Amino acid sequence: MASADLRAELDCSICLNIYTAPVMLKCGHNFCRDCIGRVLDTQEESGVYFCPQCREEFQERPALSRNITLRNIVESFRSSHPEQKESGISCTYCIHASVPAVKSCLMCEAFLCDNHLKVHSKSPEHVLSDPTTSLEDRKCSIHKKVLEYYCTEDAACICVSCSLSIEHRGHQVDKLQEAFTKKKMKLANNLQKLIVKKEETERRVRSLQERRGEVQGKANGEAERVIDLFKDLRRRLEDLEKKILNEISRQEEQLLHPVNDLIQQLETKKVELTMKIRHIEELCNMTDPLTALQEPDKDDRRTASRSGTDQDRKFFHEIFTDYNQVLGSQSFSSGRHYWEVDVRKSNNWRIGMCYDSMERKGDDSLIGCNDVSWGLDRRGKNYMVIHDSDETELDDHLPCERVRVYLDYEAGQISFYMCDPIEHLHTFSADFTEPLYAVLGVWHASISLC
Repeated sequence: MASADLRAELDCSICLNIYTAPVMLKCGHNFCRDCIGRVLDTQEESGVYFCPQCREEFQERPALSRNITLRNIVESFRSSHPEQKESGISCTYCIHASVPAVKSCLMCEAFLCDNHLKVHSKSPEHVLSDPTTSLEDRKCSIHKKVLEYYCTEDAACICVSCSLSIEHRGHQVDKLQEAFTKKKMKLANNLQKLIVKKEETERRVRSLQERRGEVQGKANGEAERVIDLFKDLRRRLEDLEKKILNEISRQEEQLLHPVNDLIQQLETKKVELTMKIRHIEELCNMTDPLTALQEPDKDDRRTASRSGTDQDRKFFHEIFTDYNQVLGSQSFSSGRHYWEVDVRKSNNWRIGMCYDSMERKGDDSLIGCNDVSWGLDRRGKNYMVIHDSDETELDDHLPCERVRVYLDYEAGQISFYMCDPIEHLHTFSADFTEPLYAVLGVWHASISLC
């Protein structure tokens, strides 16, 4: 009956079942954690908290303290008293109906229901146990008596006759219930140690998990730092690569610029030589001695001059009707080119560049007086640049011997310079749409390409 009394003390007063995760209030009463939690949740609506058992009130929601001792007792009780399912064994004395047996008497070798258990003999020799179909297992196989004792040295359950036999003489022999109580105490002690070890293990696991989180966080931070570092390094390397490639291109252009200019000069020289050869061949093929002798030997189709008599103009590419202008024979539709004009014999001239579509007569046929030509003009000591009849006076300049014209077709620029020393006069900018030709105009003496 002590076991039944203990079982009653382990019941929660709310769910009336054995405690599950028992917790204790300040008043000292214990409940299942979930059971008292639901009760306090209900009380929270009214704002008044009290113990369901003693009705003691609390100003605030009470804290729930784990009752480790009670929990250990519950676990120990459950391990030694597993919940019995219905055995299917009927009471021996209920002959008119099948009533489930709750205990069996080893002495009487009978199964007892609740009613017959109450009137059963309480004498010590009537040993009660849970109902089992094999009552023989509860008796000594040699003496056929109830197993009432336990030999600690042989770790065996024995009857009273066995305890007096030579086999167990001198051994420590305890009553079965006393041995069971000792074993439960030992088990409870071992259980408590295991629980402590388990809690310590859990604490170590939590500590290691925290440490793992710290290491992972630090590693992630370092990984992000390295990623950002290499992103920055790649960006710097890309910038350095662009800078070096641009510098290589600049140096290439700087080194090739004079080479390209020299190539262009030689190409121009080749054209000039071809023209001179053609001119000499024409002279050689002439049949009129007067015409051949009057042709200047130094005429290289580079000189434009003003004369009071009608000159033979067949050496020019094309001349203009109303103005003393001549159009060059070579066109330029790409690249960079320059040439110089010897102007020391004249102080009244106009030079520049134009499209082949420029008019050959009328007011629009003068260099700079239309939108298809760009020119530099000198009148005595005055210089001006002109395009589309828009004239711009330049600062006073001393008379010069040579003027340089520079063309950068792709850049859309025509520039004029004075030579010896080089001095920039003006630059026109335009989007060229046709090939360009050099054009010379002279109103006094002569000028010539150098």
